[in-house]
Amino acid sequence: MISRIWHGFTTKNNADTYENLLKTEIFVGIKDRHIKGYKGIQLLRRELPGETEFITVMWFDSLDSVKDFAGNEYEKAVVPEKAQKVLSRFDKMSQHYSVIVDNFKI
Repeated sequence: MISRIWHGFTTKNNADTYENLLKTEIFVGIKDRHIKGYKGIQLLRRELPGETEFITVMWFDSLDSVKDFAGNEYEKAVVPEKAQKVLSRFDKMSQHYSVIVDNFKI
């Protein structure tokens, strides 16, 4: 399994707008693409002095599945223009990790 991690930052005033955009449009659009091997996405939010940080963690079966999502230059961040308008800064590249242990239980 592969974990794709990406960071974006907004102003405090744009944080709720960006979160809503992710949950109602962007994440739905990703799901609706029916990418083979795409397992889901997590959204993390952290308030910092003067800005809000968001982290997305996407889960894929393989790097081939990541490439189906992001293209052959799969390390490049996939940030829709609508999202770029409310972000103050963001990672231009995503990080990819092989998941060694997956033992999450509530």
